[in-house]
Amino acid sequence: MRKISSCLSLVALATLALPGPGALAEPVDLADWPYAEDIPRPGPVTPGLAGETPTDIVRFLLTRGAGAAALSPDGESLVFRNNVTGLPQLWQVGARGGWPQQLTFGPAVTLHRWLPDGSGLLYAADRQGDEREAYWFISADGTEERRILDFDGAFRVFGDFNDDGSRIVYSSTLRTGMDFDIHVADVTTGESTLVYEGSFGYYADAWQPGGSLVLVREVRGEDGNDLHLLDVETGELQTLFAPEVPSAYSNFAWRPDGTGFYLLTNHEREFNVVAHYALATGTLEIIEEVAGRDIDGLALSPDGRDLLWTVNDGAWSRLEGRDLSTGRPLAVPELPRGLYGISFASAAPVLAIQVTGPDEPGAIWTWHLDTEVLAEAAPSELAGIARASLIAPESLAFPASDGVEIYGLLYLPAGEAVTGELPPLVMNVHGGPTAQARPGFRPVFQYLLGRGIAVLDLNFRGSTGYGKTFARLDNQRLRPNAVRDLVDALAFLREDGRVDADRAAVMGGSYGGYLVNDVLGRYPEAFAAGVSFVGVSDWVRALEEAAPALQASDRIEYGDINDPEMREFFRELSPISRVDRIVAPMLFQHGVNDPRDPVTESDRMVLALRERGIEVEYLRHPDEGHSVRRLENRVDMYRRVAAFLTRHLDAD
Repeated sequence: MRKISSCLSLVALATLALPGPGALAEPVDLADWPYAEDIPRPGPVTPGLAGETPTDIVRFLLTRGAGAAALSPDGESLVFRNNVTGLPQLWQVGARGGWPQQLTFGPAVTLHRWLPDGSGLLYAADRQGDEREAYWFISADGTEERRILDFDGAFRVFGDFNDDGSRIVYSSTLRTGMDFDIHVADVTTGESTLVYEGSFGYYADAWQPGGSLVLVREVRGEDGNDLHLLDVETGELQTLFAPEVPSAYSNFAWRPDGTGFYLLTNHEREFNVVAHYALATGTLEIIEEVAGRDIDGLALSPDGRDLLWTVNDGAWSRLEGRDLSTGRPLAVPELPRGLYGISFASAAPVLAIQVTGPDEPGAIWTWHLDTEVLAEAAPSELAGIARASLIAPESLAFPASDGVEIYGLLYLPAGEAVTGELPPLVMNVHGGPTAQARPGFRPVFQYLLGRGIAVLDLNFRGSTGYGKTFARLDNQRLRPNAVRDLVDALAFLREDGRVDADRAAVMGGSYGGYLVNDVLGRYPEAFAAGVSFVGVSDWVRALEEAAPALQASDRIEYGDINDPEMREFFRELSPISRVDRIVAPMLFQHGVNDPRDPVTESDRMVLALRERGIEVEYLRHPDEGHSVRRLENRVDMYRRVAAFLTRHLDAD
């Protein structure tokens, strides 16, 4: 690769100062990126022929799944998001299926909710991934559209509608640019009123039926929140739960009479349970729990009779429910194996069930509880790929070097991809870190498997799904232990003997991108290559410059960056401080509009590695943010990622 001095003027070199060994980079002005070849210019999307072996990466990316299911109040219509046009847009279909109709045709839709009267929907969109949303109304037939709240430079988080849909409650950083306050806005006029001034992260959630109370979550770390009750008429805030040890309270479902609500919580316990909170007595009652498992989805029928939930069972979903009037379990329908998301129509006993899995890009089923009719309302499209050729993972649990049990999903190539020798490996590390590797539809995994490359989707310490304690084993000064988990997982697989651990690459996005950047510097001989998407390189600067929502949770997850000792710790933790030790070739991707991890986080790594002559590929997208939404960009990116991994793992 060319050195910086071969393509920059002396003036530019003075601006782009590189860090020395063990040092952090000084601020740099990177408005005009010096490497034109790093700016992607995707060409036409041209898949290979159906049935070719191995299947072209483009064909995997052309699969189509329906997401974000929203049933109309009467349960007759289903609206979902799909990116068949190249960007996520809203589509509508009958709840029992039919030919879908496209509703929106503008920028990428990021959120949508039905108005309580079914006349239309509120939807949100930002500007090329900057996550600063505006809100619009669109009629149910798509023929009328108007703006509710315009862009104002603030971050917004939608909460809920009041009973008649005339008002919405939402959170916004408009006042300070950092703190999320609670606002109420008129849906017709857009007139907005500040009703509560928050500090850091105060997020409005479910609005009480027939009342003025709104549940408000106050962030306490990435996996915890306090819970408050806000009267939006008086501005009075009542704290319901603020335990010494942070807990999580989520998935709220008010009883129809507004006297209490159901929720998921790990209050005073390791795993999420279904609970009920009664306003009159202030008591929390456990309704359902599963030993050693999180309950991670919840839905209450509009008459308050049927309660359904999903269990995280070894990373897969299991649907369960109960008739609250009799206490008896519900006979739930048989569904394809995978991950489930559930939600009821607001005025009819119809449940939407979104299903994703290793062989399912995203289908939405509807279950009419009164007639017991199950219908696949929005099936997926596999773009000519044989469903039987898609591979499901095996769940693993094994000890790290310090004895802590860590977890993962191992995908092994099969059939024609197997050549007789042990397959090379790509270790994928998820973002968050409070997230979990689960067996959803992973196009790149399936493509790599077809090329004879195994994949380990790792749940390092700090991941969710394995209890509150495990999720906090990487907090603050414990963070390097999560990096070591990657090397320990590689050692386990070497002993396991089913993959070639000497031909292994590491890949991850966001926090996973940080892990990639760091493990290659801390353990330079462990991996043959690395792929880092929107990853952190300088924790001091990343924590100072992070989006407000992240800064609200960073206080507990990472610590107070203004404390001199913690600041020094994060200087040492930063991958840029060990960039001089990286020897593996790397591929970086970053969106210029990323509000979470600024693009300069990858810029610094790329410049420092190129100065040392390390092989680097860089995809610096000018029209993306923290994720890649545009189809043409996704196709181009993953083609290059797949080629990079195949080349460096010697796996053609």
